[in-house]
Amino acid sequence: METRKVQVTGGSTYTVSIPKSWATENDVNAGTEVAFHPEGDSLFLTPVSEEERTEGTLDIGDLEGQELTRAVMTMYVSGFDVIALESGRVTNDQRRTIREATQSLVGLEVLEETRDRVVVRDLLDSSELSIHNAVTRMRLISESMLDDALTALRTEDDELARDVIQRDDDLDRLWMVVSRIFRSTLRTPTAADELGLSREVCFDYHSSARQLERIGDHATKIAHLTLNIEEPLPEDVTDAIDELHEDAVDVIDAATDALFEEDRDLAKESANNAREQVSEIDDRVRRIDELLRELDPTRAQLLGLVVDSVLRSADYGGNIAETALQKAAPTP
Repeated sequence: METRKVQVTGGSTYTVSIPKSWATENDVNAGTEVAFHPEGDSLFLTPVSEEERTEGTLDIGDLEGQELTRAVMTMYVSGFDVIALESGRVTNDQRRTIREATQSLVGLEVLEETRDRVVVRDLLDSSELSIHNAVTRMRLISESMLDDALTALRTEDDELARDVIQRDDDLDRLWMVVSRIFRSTLRTPTAADELGLSREVCFDYHSSARQLERIGDHATKIAHLTLNIEEPLPEDVTDAIDELHEDAVDVIDAATDALFEEDRDLAKESANNAREQVSEIDDRVRRIDELLRELDPTRAQLLGLVVDSVLRSADYGGNIAETALQKAAPTP
C-alpha cells in the first residue's frame, strides 16, 4: 500500500498524486481523463475507457461438450460483452455446443462464424439490467417449481414433473445473469452506479440468488423422484409433506421479504421470524419420519429424499434470512 498527502493548490483545490506504477499499468498519462466514484468514506479512481464493450478471446482447441459449455458460461459470467472462441479449425460439434450454450444465456447471440473462429456478443444494455428484478423473478420461479413438483408427486402427474425439470433452465439463466451483474460491480464502480445499488447490496442479492437456485435444484430432484413412483402414495404422508411445504414457503417468503425491505427494523423482524420457523420445521420433519417407518423400505427411502429436499429448501430460506439480517445491520 502506498500513501500520499493531500495538498491544496490555488487556495481551494485539493490535489493528490497517483502512484506511477499504477498509472503505467493502466495507460494513464498526462491528459488522460479519469473518473471518481464516491462510496461512503471511500473514493475509487478509474481511467475513463473509450471502449464501451469488453472483449475476450478463448482458445477452444481441445474443449468439447460440457467442458466447452462451461467455458462459454464462464466468459459470460466474467463480464465479457464480446467473446471470441478460436481454434485451428472449429468443428461442427463445437459450433453446435457453442450455439446451445449461447441460447441458454440471457442476451447472447452468435455474431460471426468462420472456419477458425466463432464470435458471440451480449446484446443487453447493462444499464437496463436490474439485479433486484432478476432475484425477484428467481423467487417466483423457484417457489412455483417447488409447488408444482409436490403437486406432481401427490397427483402422479408425470407431465407436470417434466415441466418442472424444464423450468430449471429458466432459473439457471437468471442465476447466470445475477452472477454476471454482481461480478461487473466488483470489476468496475460504474456498474454499481448504473444499478443504483451499493456493492454490498449486490453481494447480498447474489448470495440470496444462489440459495434460490438451489431451491430450484431440489424441486427438480423431487420431480425426477416423482417419475419413479409407480403406485399411489399414502394420503397421510402426502398431507404431512404438503404441510411441510407450506412451512418451507413461509420461511422463503419471510426471508426474501426481509431482504427487499428498506426499513431495517421491519427487515430484522421478518428475518428473525424466518429463522424461528426453520427450527419449528425440524420438529415437523421428525413426525413425518415416524410415518415413513410404516412404509416398505423402497418407498420410505424415496419419500425420505423428498422430505429432505423440502427441508433443505427451508434451510436455504433461512440462509437468505441470515443475509437479510446482515444487510439490515448498522454500517460501520
